Formats: sequence, structure tokens, C-alpha cells
Amino acid sequence: MERPDLPPLPQLNAFLVLAEELHFGRAAGRLGIAQPPLSQQIRRLEDRVGHALFQRSPAGVTLTPAGRALLPAARRALTGLTDGLTAARAAGDGRTGRLRVGFAASLALTLLPDLLRTHRDRLPGVHLDLREMTTAPQLTALRGGGIDVGLLREPPPSDPGLSFRTIATEPFVAVLPAAHPLAERPVTPLGDLADAPFVLLPREAGPGLHDRITALCATAGFTPRVTQEAVEWLTVCALVGTGLGVSLAPAALRRLRLPDVAFRPLPPPAGRTTVAAAWRTDDGNPLVSGLLATLTRSDRER
Repeated sequence: MERPDLPPLPQLNAFLVLAEELHFGRAAGRLGIAQPPLSQQIRRLEDRVGHALFQRSPAGVTLTPAGRALLPAARRALTGLTDGLTAARAAGDGRTGRLRVGFAASLALTLLPDLLRTHRDRLPGVHLDLREMTTAPQLTALRGGGIDVGLLREPPPSDPGLSFRTIATEPFVAVLPAAHPLAERPVTPLGDLADAPFVLLPREAGPGLHDRITALCATAGFTPRVTQEAVEWLTVCALVGTGLGVSLAPAALRRLRLPDVAFRPLPPPAGRTTVAAAWRTDDGNPLVSGLLATLTRSDRER
């Protein structure tokens, strides 16, 4: 279908102002131009339409039938353009849009609630599409464009194409069945767990975190005997509560308050786990920069 010859926006704007004022002098004043250029704009627009848009007479200026027909369309066009420009500026400034964020489940107990509140207060027009994922799937999703930012534990030392920023650290705690003899003590020396079966996340879910835990055990003189694996920390703790074994977990898990599970601190110097933000290094999305700025602010406020 052949498109009509669309008029330039200055001609539509001149037409709309003149239609509202019905006076060439006042319309020219509103537009900040002299009357001759205004008359030229109107004449060019009338040439495109093929009909007069205004009736000029000693009594004043009135709209012709063609002018009355064009008026609502001109208003819609200029309003739509204004709205579009406003939306484009907001998107370009990172004030509106949708950002896909992966997060480690344990962060929902600590960092994530404050982050969401702070980001919503700063950028209410940005929707965060949250996706619960362990570290390895987050890294895969980042590389493949499935998420825009990852909030993960124990990032790799480096990963081509990805950038990382540490946003928090927290200690590890021993996770024990509530009936375990060590649960009666306020602190659990890590070496006392040497002979116990362990429940851990599989290494493929989070290689860095898995290796960090096994390295802590090695420092205490043993290799953990893993007899059960679970992908989610809640499941790990629940299985510990059934008596299947013990575990080491980020201290955030203490907030779960499971009735059959005891969380006990390790004596100093206890190891700590690192929480990091990850994103594609070449991603110029302003929404990513906005979330990183929120994380920086949250770091200052913690």
C-alpha cells in the first residue's frame, strides 16, 4: 500500500498553533517566528493536502472542513511524538525498562530485599525480572544473553567477556542436626566434623563455592566425605535436619530457623564467602549501570 506524502512536523505544529489561535499574529508569536514564515508553512501544508485548511477573511481566520478533519490527527501526531521522545529519553537514561537479574537463592535472606527496595526507590520505572539460579547457570546465562546481571557466590577469578564486582562477604557456619552432640556447643571447630558425612551442593552448580568449602576443610586437615548432594541450600539444610549429615553454609542460612537444624559459628579465623555482581563487559545497557549504582549505594549503607 502506497503511503501518503507525510508533512514535516514543523508544518503540523504551525497548523496546530494557528488552529488554536485563529490569528496569524498571535500564532507567529507563540511559535517565535514572523508571520511570513508561518504563512509559508501553512501554504506548504495546504499544497500537500490539496485543499485550503483555513478560510481567511476580514472577519478573521476559521478552519475549513479540510482543516477541521486534519486537526485531531495533527494533535495525535504531535502528542504521540512528545510521548515517544519522553519515553526514549527515559529509556536512554536508564529510568525505564526491564532488567533480567539472576540471583543466588541464599541472597533472598540478606542482600536482595534491601537491594530491591533501594532500586525501586531510585528507579521506579525499571522492572527487575528476578531469576533464582546457582552460580554456574548464572554465568552460562550471562554469556548467552539470557540474563543481564548476576548476583552470585564465589565468582571465578576471571571469565572472558564478563566483569565482576564484590558486593558483600559473609562467614561460613556449621550446619548440624539439632540432635547432634556438637549442636550443644556455641562454636563448632571445623576439625570436629572430619568424620561426619557431608551434604553439599554439587560442584557443577557452583564450582567456586564448592571448592571454597573443600579448601576450608583441607585447612582443617580433612577432605569432606560427601554422601548426599542437593542443588538448593534450603534442601541441603533440610536434609541435614533429617540426620543425613552435616554441612558448611553461608551465615545467611541461619535466618531459615529450621526446627531440626542448628547453625553454629566456626572459631576464628573462620572462612568467608564472597558475593559478587557479574555482567557482560561490553554491555552498554544503561539499566545495568543503574543497578550497579544501586549496589554501590547499598554497599555504603550496609
